[in-house]
Amino acid sequence: MAYEQIIYDVKDGIATITLNRPEKLNAFTGTMMAEMIDAFDKIDADDDVKCVIVTGAGRAFCAGADLSAGAKTFDYDKRSDRPDHGSGQGGLTYEMEEARDGGGRLTLRIFECLKPVIAAVNGAAVGVGSTMQLPMDIRIASDSARFGFVFARRGIVPEAASSFFLPRVVGINQALEWCYTGRVFDAQEALNGGLVKQVVPGGELLAVANALAREIADNTAPVSVALTRQMLWRGLGFQHPMDAHKIDSRAILARGRSGDAKEGVTSFLEKRTPAYPDKVSANMPDFFPWWDEQKYG
Repeated sequence: MAYEQIIYDVKDGIATITLNRPEKLNAFTGTMMAEMIDAFDKIDADDDVKCVIVTGAGRAFCAGADLSAGAKTFDYDKRSDRPDHGSGQGGLTYEMEEARDGGGRLTLRIFECLKPVIAAVNGAAVGVGSTMQLPMDIRIASDSARFGFVFARRGIVPEAASSFFLPRVVGINQALEWCYTGRVFDAQEALNGGLVKQVVPGGELLAVANALAREIADNTAPVSVALTRQMLWRGLGFQHPMDAHKIDSRAILARGRSGDAKEGVTSFLEKRTPAYPDKVSANMPDFFPWWDEQKYG
């Protein structure tokens, strides 16, 4: 796929996705959704990629949905420009694939990613600009970043599976306040509320994000990180610690037999940088994915 609304770059094991509609403050479109999903497909298939950074071009991260369609922006029945529903003749029902929320398609793909994802929030991140970050693992904001779960102020509701992700990231009380008020808030409030890990000067943002990605890429076993990411995210839905214990035990047994485990111990004892042999594309353990009976469609 040739990209029109994102820039995709891989360098030294780190993939960077840059939302690239700066003249529109990187407003989200169906095209951007499809391109980002395609980029995450490439990321999972590329063993050279160890970590992902998502950021925006220009002065915004993503200012939310593109509102240029006016009053029919969120009325999918009346939209002829959605990539999966070109007729614009109406008739959508709840059960139809075409009725699925585009932000949710993206966040579910990010949730399933096998590589760690860092959001480098360089400016305004409103609506889907905020919710697309929630399944990313670490969020770092510039001091000029702004956030907003503004849906109630637009007559709609939180999307992109944020009713699942937001309370898990910041707690139910904070999630409700931000969604009820729909206000736009600054990076310091995002930090205080647990939405972001760190606030840094704008000129340092990408350097800080890259340093963190570099630490992951240079020191950790990719298969272990892929398993860890899914274990922790999916563990949020476990009903009893025994559920986690079962997965932990399978993972320790499988990983303990691996070349990665041997290399991890040997490199530590020899005081050298590890060179892990296993690949995410070829060496995931046989019990993965353990949740395959669940359907997200």
